[in-house]
Amino acid sequence: MSKTNSGNFFEDFQLGQVIVHATPRTVTVGDVALYTALYGGRFAVQSSDAFAQAIGYPRSPVDDLLVFHIVFGKTVPDISLNAVANLGYADCRFLVPVYPGDTLSSTSEVIGHKENSNGQTGVVYVRSRGFNQHGDAVLEYVRWVMVRKRDPKSPAPAEVTPQLPRALAPDQLGDACPVIDPRKYDLALAGSPFRWGDYLPGEKIDHVDGMTVEEAEHQLATRLYQNTAKVHFNQFTEGQGRFGRRLIYGGHVISLARSLSFNGLANAFHIAAINGGRHVSPLFAGLTVFAWTEVLERAEIQGRDDVGALRLRTIATKDQPCAAHPAKQGDGYDPSVILDLDYWALVPR
Repeated sequence: MSKTNSGNFFEDFQLGQVIVHATPRTVTVGDVALYTALYGGRFAVQSSDAFAQAIGYPRSPVDDLLVFHIVFGKTVPDISLNAVANLGYADCRFLVPVYPGDTLSSTSEVIGHKENSNGQTGVVYVRSRGFNQHGDAVLEYVRWVMVRKRDPKSPAPAEVTPQLPRALAPDQLGDACPVIDPRKYDLALAGSPFRWGDYLPGEKIDHVDGMTVEEAEHQLATRLYQNTAKVHFNQFTEGQGRFGRRLIYGGHVISLARSLSFNGLANAFHIAAINGGRHVSPLFAGLTVFAWTEVLERAEIQGRDDVGALRLRTIATKDQPCAAHPAKQGDGYDPSVILDLDYWALVPR
C-alpha cells in the first residue's frame, strides 16, 4: 500500500461522504502580519487592537478572508489536489470572529457531483465547515470544483446538483460580529466619512487602484494557507497543461479585490456572508488586478441598530481599469473580468 497521498479523483467522491481534513492550524499575529504584507488591507477593525476594542471587540479580529483561506487550504489535499479549476462559491456564512491564538480545523461533506461531457473531468460540490478549538463553527460554505478523472472509462455516477440559495437573508447575518458601539467608531481613523445610510442601491464605486500580481507573492500566499493544489505550484505538470503555466489561486484574487475595495468601502469592516462567486477566467502572474463594486441592496438587520448590511457585487478585472464598469456582455462576460463576487458586508450605522 502506498504511503503517499495522490489526492482524490472525480470517481472517488461519494454523495454524503464526510471528510475530516488534516492539520489543525493555530492562527498567529505572524499570519496576520504576513497577510497584510501580501494584500495591504487597511480596514481599521482588523488593523488596530485599540480601534477594535473601542467599538466593543476584545481585540482586533483576524481578517475574514484569511479565515476563509486557512479553512479552504485544509480541504485542498482531499478535495482539489487534482482540480482543473475551482469554479464557484455559495451559501457562505462567517459565524464567529476568529482571533490570534485560535486553532482552526475543517471538514467537508460531498453534496453533489456530475460528470462533464468530455468524460475526462467532473464537477464535485462540497459543503465545508471550519471550527475553532472549542468546536464552534466559525465558517461554512459550499464550493464546486472541476476535478480530473483517474480513468476516463470509469462509469459516471448519477448526476446530483444541489439546490443553493441565491442569497442569504439579512436576518441570517446578525451573529456574524459582536454588538459594537457605532458612536465610538472613529470615521477619521477608519478612513471614510460614509456610514451604512450613505450608500444607495444601484450605486457603482470604482475602486480606482490596481495591484500587479507577482509570482513570488502568489506562491507565498498560497503556501501561507497550506493550499497544496498542483495547479498553483507545479510548473512541471502545468507546463504540459492547457495554459502552459500555473494559475493564480482564485482566493488570491478575492483578497486583492477586497483590499482594493477599501477605497470607497473603508467602513464595510466585516464580510458577513458570500452569496455566490464565480472565477470567470484565469489570472496569471504579471497581470494587474482592478475592481469595482455595485451596491445591490441595503438592509437592516433584525435586533441590531449598531450596524446595517450592504449586499455588494464586486467585479475584478485583469489589465482593465474599471471606470467603464466592465461586467456582462450579453450572455457572457467582458474578456477582462476574472471575478464576480456577491456578498454581504456590515457597516456602522
